Amino acid sequence: MFTGFTEETIQFFLDLKFHNNTTYFHDQHDRYVEDVQHVFYDMIDDLAPDMLKIDPQMEVRPHKCLSRIHRDTRFSRDKSPYRDHLWFLFRRAGEPREKSLFYYFELGPDRLSWGMGFWDENREALDLFRKRMRANPDGTLALIDDLGLDRRKLMLDGTIHKKMPVPPEIPDRLKRWYLAKDMYIGKIMPDYRMIYSEKIAKEVRRDFIALAPLYRLLRGYADEVFASAE
Repeated sequence: MFTGFTEETIQFFLDLKFHNNTTYFHDQHDRYVEDVQHVFYDMIDDLAPDMLKIDPQMEVRPHKCLSRIHRDTRFSRDKSPYRDHLWFLFRRAGEPREKSLFYYFELGPDRLSWGMGFWDENREALDLFRKRMRANPDGTLALIDDLGLDRRKLMLDGTIHKKMPVPPEIPDRLKRWYLAKDMYIGKIMPDYRMIYSEKIAKEVRRDFIALAPLYRLLRGYADEVFASAE
């Protein structure tokens, strides 16, 4: 049962940041499993039933959802072997990560965020979304308004196409969505103190469920893209 992260969770990340080497990690591996990995697993298990309601094909096995603590340093100047934070993703089982649509949660000593979006760019899926906006701008805007993003302190983020023309039928409040080059909707400045109780899972769950209508819409476009590539 998930009851929140602990001071030990955050302390492990802090210690690893200052002792980022294989000898230290191997010596502290049991501590990592107990204070970090198992707690993340508990939160994933807590959210899993609702994620399967959003999408029955969602991958919810904790070891498949949680990021690896080991960093891939092959193409990085930073050769530190371990991360001082972790995240987990809920996305379709077996689907390539590139261009996939996913829910995410990330935690470290200096970060706390969650939301939903595409991994990197998915021009094809977003072009289909733009097509919908042109065909039904009022309906698209109504769907976005119904999400209650401002009230939930969720914000559209990601880069935009700077030179893409915006058709005149697109209303001002929809232009940022229309110009999206990559897209994710994330929590704005969440209260970090929530991580130490079950409140964090409740808040994340509420936001994930609130984003479900947009997830299902974008999921349909992503499905078209992946089907056309087969």
